[in-house]
Amino acid sequence: MHTLAVTGYKSFELGIFDRKHIGITYIRQAFKQRLIPLIEDGLEWVIISGQLGVELWVAEEVIALKEIYPQLKLSVLTPFLEQEKTWNEKNQEYYREIIGKADFVKSITNRPYENPLQLKQKNQFIIEKVDGLLVLFDEEKEGSPQFYLHVAQQEQTKRNFYLEIITPYDLNVIVEEAQYDQ
Repeated sequence: MHTLAVTGYKSFELGIFDRKHIGITYIRQAFKQRLIPLIEDGLEWVIISGQLGVELWVAEEVIALKEIYPQLKLSVLTPFLEQEKTWNEKNQEYYREIIGKADFVKSITNRPYENPLQLKQKNQFIIEKVDGLLVLFDEEKEGSPQFYLHVAQQEQTKRNFYLEIITPYDLNVIVEEAQYDQ
């Protein structure tokens, strides 16, 4: 596998409004644990759409992993131009910081936001271009990742497509390990 899309909940869907929230540490750790074996097995590109929340937190982890694995690259394929335009200044600054460290940045529709169809097109486009999807998802909590996941599950019926879901149980294991280590 050479290309992997990564997604999960937006920060507000998880009730996380501060970048210092301890939950982010556990989420990043969960993704790191899944990414390292994939990188060591040949993963070259991690692709996100630049959503606030899991995607940008994982982007931070990928940027950190690039120091150990210089062959690893981060791509940000936004659904539309200026997706951060309506975000507050602090979030825009954070987004620009991540974008500035990405290896490739492009908008899929090359137009500003027009309608929700652009988000659906983004999911379809990215899933068709990658070899797999790593997603944080809770079957009991609907939210934005379910749409991405649905497209990935459809893709699995067409070809050999890697799909891994990080669950709340997986996060709890990481939290318990951290508490045990203290």
